[in-house]
Amino acid sequence: MTASNETIVTEFILLGFSGLKNIKVLLFAIFLFIYIVTITGNSIIVAIVYGDVHLHTPMYFFLSNLSCLEILYTSNIIPKMLFNIIMENPTVPFTGCIFQLYLFGSLGSTECFLLGVMAYDRYVAICKPLHYSLLMTNRKSILMSLCSWSAGFIATFGAIVLVSNLDFCGPNKIKHFFCDLQPVLKLSCKNAYTMETVSWILASTILLGSCLLTLASYIRIMLTTIQIPSSKSRQKAFSTCSAHLTVVLIFYGAMIFMYVTPNSVKSEELNKISSLLYTVVTPFMNPFIYTLRNKDVKQALYKAIIGTCKNN
Repeated sequence: MTASNETIVTEFILLGFSGLKNIKVLLFAIFLFIYIVTITGNSIIVAIVYGDVHLHTPMYFFLSNLSCLEILYTSNIIPKMLFNIIMENPTVPFTGCIFQLYLFGSLGSTECFLLGVMAYDRYVAICKPLHYSLLMTNRKSILMSLCSWSAGFIATFGAIVLVSNLDFCGPNKIKHFFCDLQPVLKLSCKNAYTMETVSWILASTILLGSCLLTLASYIRIMLTTIQIPSSKSRQKAFSTCSAHLTVVLIFYGAMIFMYVTPNSVKSEELNKISSLLYTVVTPFMNPFIYTLRNKDVKQALYKAIIGTCKNN
């Protein structure tokens, strides 16, 4: 107990989808299916890229990085969410909540940087093909990947330290399905204005900066593809770019809505729907959009299946 007779919060209750108790079994089955497909699809991509020497190029190297990230990203959110759907009033320790929040913020920031790097890689490959081997060497690709991962985990560390030092001495019910920043800050018994300002500046810089870089790259790519003489090649390029842009816009749109727009325009239910888009939907879509539709990946997968069958 503190001097003001307030109890220090040592655990939080995640309310999650408590308003949908009548269909919790259905929700559990849907999210479990999505999680299994997401983990399986991304794991296959990582295995194929590292197992086939023909895919040891910057593009597929970045894609395998994205797949590894999605495996970690969804594993940080969905297993706990599945447990919370089944359990009544599930709790999470204060330290566990802070750790989940740090992983979520770090992996989310890393994904923003990776999407920007991947868009730049495609821009160089399509718009500057003669300079591609010079601009995107294996060494530079590894360096860009390391910088993306390092920047993602470093950028959010300071903010997490600030959150962990806030006082929580009142309500402990988080109206969300995971420990997200805004729902956690609402439970602080002191004014969290400084933390909210820091998080807004950080989110705006990372999200808007990487989003603008990504969109600028894809716009240049699409402008270049317009000039392709072959209608078949042009259609294929547009199809690929539009698919990539769909995932990018869903991810960035939902993230910007959550962390950059004012809280006054958002409801708790709308927050949950937006969060589902970038924590569940886009990781589920990425294996199909980025690689499993790719001819080279499908050929490598076919060879791997045939080789496994022969060995057996």
